[in-house]
Amino acid sequence: MSQSSLIPDWTKKFTDSYAVLGVAITADNNRVLKRYRDIAKLLHPDRFGLEGDAKELATQLLASLVNPAYKSLKLEKGRNESVANLRIKVRLLNKRNGAIAPQSPMARQLIERPVSAVDVFYEQAIAQLAETQYQDMDQFESITEQLGELNLIYLQLKLGDMGVREKRSGIIAAADAKPFTVTPTPVTPEVVTESYDQRHYRRARQYASNSNWAEVVNELRDAIKLKSDKSEYHSLLGVAYLRQAMQGMARAHLKRALELNPSDPLVIKYAPQAGIVVPHSSPIPTNGKKPPVNRDAATQKRGGLFGFLRSGK
Repeated sequence: MSQSSLIPDWTKKFTDSYAVLGVAITADNNRVLKRYRDIAKLLHPDRFGLEGDAKELATQLLASLVNPAYKSLKLEKGRNESVANLRIKVRLLNKRNGAIAPQSPMARQLIERPVSAVDVFYEQAIAQLAETQYQDMDQFESITEQLGELNLIYLQLKLGDMGVREKRSGIIAAADAKPFTVTPTPVTPEVVTESYDQRHYRRARQYASNSNWAEVVNELRDAIKLKSDKSEYHSLLGVAYLRQAMQGMARAHLKRALELNPSDPLVIKYAPQAGIVVPHSSPIPTNGKKPPVNRDAATQKRGGLFGFLRSGK
């Protein structure tokens, strides 16, 4: 039997576009597009030779599953609708069976994570599974099932007793959405409001608090690819390189941060360790007017930017 006979079954089975593409439900358009291009390269007929079942399967998989999934997720409206449909599925499963019982090892680990670690673990688990999703067609079905389960468990945690209120998308009626409404908290749900580069920066700060400098570097390199003009990204990356005794890289990023924001507190504190002279702040004008406030620096100061970089560490 031709392997391509699997396609009709997979089309019915895998209705979660996020699972088909192997991206987190928090992914933005840039990440969805990048992932789609990576998959298209993996499934290109030339990769499988000129003939055979593998070529036929790859061609049909791209046409029948991957392309429709990308079409569904490439616009924000489609992503919102896809997440809303998954929420409805979670709700129905909860009503029918109670809380969803995870089956795969990663899903079980996700449901056991503390609230503060759920977002990071979820996105890392999705990325890890996605690495091999389209490398071997024999693994595609199993890995896609695990990705879909992770999405459902993640949404169950977000809509359950964790006190996190997510932004509703328009296709859920207000009456239907009431059971999921919780009292608003002072903390804005980052998974909805922050951009992808900001998510990388948030995770980098979390890794920095545990002195996991290699992961800080990985996260910030991705953040800078998406947004290269943020001084705080470069300054924290410079500190991460300093912690790993990589003076040249540290100096390059701390100098870039200094160019973007001479008042960046991390630059002021750590630049001398990289041999960079930080110029003194400009004096207050003699006409009595205060100089304009550097909002980035003020925000960093209020937010306790050094909370994860205690003096002496």
